[in-house]
Amino acid sequence: MANLNKVMLIGNLTRDPELRYTPKGTAVADITLAINRIWNNEQNVRQEETIFVEVTLWGRQAELAQQYLSKGRLAYIEGRLQMDTWDDKETGKKRSKLKVIGETLQFLPDGKGNSGGNSGGGSSQGNQHQAPQQQQGNRPPPQRASAPQQGASAAPVDDFAEEDDIPF
Repeated sequence: MANLNKVMLIGNLTRDPELRYTPKGTAVADITLAINRIWNNEQNVRQEETIFVEVTLWGRQAELAQQYLSKGRLAYIEGRLQMDTWDDKETGKKRSKLKVIGETLQFLPDGKGNSGGNSGGGSSQGNQHQAPQQQQGNRPPPQRASAPQQGASAAPVDDFAEEDDIPF
């Protein structure tokens, strides 16, 4: 049987990202997202619930989060769930916490004039990064390799001769 461990979240940062480095020099940032759920109950009264989700970002995404995100900013995270377990030093009991390991991060516009760039591309590894648009200055957009459009022929137009007889 196949397994799937995938999380997609949109929420506001509850605090500025905390950046640190491992002994080997890998960047790690911890953020917490506040995610609101709004619904109407049976009496058609508006209800609201906020949950707080801890997210850990690694590598370049951690550095970009620390550089461009701050408390209150809206962000989109794709990642996976991970269970952390440890022994409580005070009680000696086993403790555990479910958190998200972010694999893709996108900065989103938050309605306060902060535009959101993209910092995760489509890669599940999160190896493609792009700073927010307002930070790019006059840099031209990245050029993509030109490929024929889907369904189009790769041969030049001049290679085809028109025929009067259509075989259908």
